[in-house]
Amino acid sequence: MKITVVGPGRWGSCIAWYCAHHKGHDVTLYGLADAPEFIQFSETRKNEYITLPDSIKLTCDLEYAVKDAEVIIISIGAQHFRGFLKELCALGVKNKKFVLCMKGLECTTGKRLTEIFKEEMDGSCKVAVWVGPGHVQDYYAGRPSCMIISSEDIDYTKWLVSELNSSLIRFYYNEDLIGCEIGAASKNVMGIAAGMLDGIDCEGLKGALMARGAREISRLVRAMGGDELTVYGLSHLGDYQATLFSEFSHNRMYGERYIKGEKMTKLAEGVDTSAALVKLSEKLGVYLPISTAVYEIIFKEKPYMEVLTGLFDKDTKFEF
Repeated sequence: MKITVVGPGRWGSCIAWYCAHHKGHDVTLYGLADAPEFIQFSETRKNEYITLPDSIKLTCDLEYAVKDAEVIIISIGAQHFRGFLKELCALGVKNKKFVLCMKGLECTTGKRLTEIFKEEMDGSCKVAVWVGPGHVQDYYAGRPSCMIISSEDIDYTKWLVSELNSSLIRFYYNEDLIGCEIGAASKNVMGIAAGMLDGIDCEGLKGALMARGAREISRLVRAMGGDELTVYGLSHLGDYQATLFSEFSHNRMYGERYIKGEKMTKLAEGVDTSAALVKLSEKLGVYLPISTAVYEIIFKEKPYMEVLTGLFDKDTKFEF
């Protein structure tokens, strides 16, 4: 199968490597010509995480990249997604199959990525999301994990899983796009919160963060019309170990460095996602205390100790 992966970053390059090396697909990796990641791969075929097989074609020509692709897998920053789709539309892309591997929400609107896709793309194109736990470093080292493919078309979901499943990644089907997308995006916000706890030497509170974080996101998913149980699956709670505890987690790292006053140059999608969640909280009237705390610390620059300890000053109530 001919696959084009859009985005030569950490996760996009891993997907390209996986599809070519583990599944034997014909893979093209697309990136902007002046992007540091693309330049590095063009010169060395390596980044700090992996080495690309020689079979993977590199291109900065978007029209060439998508013309003959049967499946287009997108792994770029969520805030650049709408603009990228407009570029695709200008090429007259129709009847293509897409898979979205980003975990984020549009910060200005709170919209999910598949919602943006439907607004911008031709109705003939199919779309699914690929989410769940795992780090590039672990996959490249051969450590297996489980992930989710979700779409509104179960036949498309099953077809994708049949083409992508392996002993390294076991996929599950899911039909709850709302739960999968909100869960996958919001776990990054919980990752930032976990890093903040590390920064104030309160790692022991991560258990409470996991339980209460999943609970508040389940309320949001239910209010949006999704299945609240999805939050307790692989797209959210199942990804907590990789996001809240791992040394490789950019979001956890961002939270810890923020508290310590250290700069973070790598992408932490949870930052913009916290703003999107606050918009959804206000729009739907759903109480999201942890997400709001992260947002207020980062965007409102409120004192972090005051905000974090304030989470303990809430009225006593039943857990469920």
